[in-house]
Amino acid sequence: MTPLALDIVATRGAHVESRHLVHAAVVAPDGTVRAQVRDPHCVTYWRSCAKPFQVMPFLEGGGFDAAAWGARELALACASHGGEPEHVALAAGMLGSLGLEEGDLACGPHEPLSARGARLVRESGERITRLHNNCSGKHAAMLGAARMHGAPTQGYERPDHAVQAACARAVSIWTGVPVEQLWVAVDGCGVPVFGLSLVHMALAYARLADAARRGHEVPSRILAAIQAHPVLLGGTDRFDTVLLEETGGRIFAKVGAEGVHTVAILDQGLGLALKVEDGAQRAQQAAVLLALQQLGALPAELPPRLQEFLVRPVRNTRGESVGEVGPAVRFA
Repeated sequence: MTPLALDIVATRGAHVESRHLVHAAVVAPDGTVRAQVRDPHCVTYWRSCAKPFQVMPFLEGGGFDAAAWGARELALACASHGGEPEHVALAAGMLGSLGLEEGDLACGPHEPLSARGARLVRESGERITRLHNNCSGKHAAMLGAARMHGAPTQGYERPDHAVQAACARAVSIWTGVPVEQLWVAVDGCGVPVFGLSLVHMALAYARLADAARRGHEVPSRILAAIQAHPVLLGGTDRFDTVLLEETGGRIFAKVGAEGVHTVAILDQGLGLALKVEDGAQRAQQAAVLLALQQLGALPAELPPRLQEFLVRPVRNTRGESVGEVGPAVRFA
């Protein structure tokens, strides 16, 4: 079993000022743990990393195709998008095709997560809506699934709704965790969120990669849609999109809040799940890159766009670089 060194530090001057501890698991489709750091069995919430599995019942039940949606809509259903105009327009179109509108979304509005999206909103004076929420594509797909089930669209976010029950079953199937053993709480966007171990999170992504490689329809469709439309997954400057683009679709990563990230290394058939212990988002992207380098999935010398995520400057209010956030091994 391969040990990983994934801790991230923030420096100021020549010294470490803060340290972010990382837990991780790397798992094969048969459940074998190939690599780990700290506690690979720690349980935490999967957050947005669950999205590819939450959309599966809608695809499998035929509702997605009945809505006449395609690869772009599927990519957005799996996305934590940046609230850029392309994302907002596509989410609005998904709702429109269902005869619904922004007010039918159960998620709340928030400022776009991508720098470009936030800048365009500021410059235009546009009102921020629920469509800018990074989960609006997932929510639009859930509304479509409610229609497929013949269930009310109002209340689709509740744990006892048919849509959420189907999502929980899909998460259970792919992770191997019985539904009754999943932690269930409320996610940032208002729908149920599931808690499970890093090993089981990584197993789901390993199984996703393996199933797609063997030509299973639903996993293949999901990954093909994301690979064809990487900007819809995150955004022009968002980590998951950049990683997908820089690896030619070979590595599919999905961000979650509070320092959770899950990755499918498609050519190796492996799943990676990690949790930054203190939930710091500034540490998780660098930790993902470190893990991929140590697994041989990325080279020691990264492309410039990825290197920017591995080591970031710490700037003061005058814009001066006074330190950096990056791998602890650089300052051992």
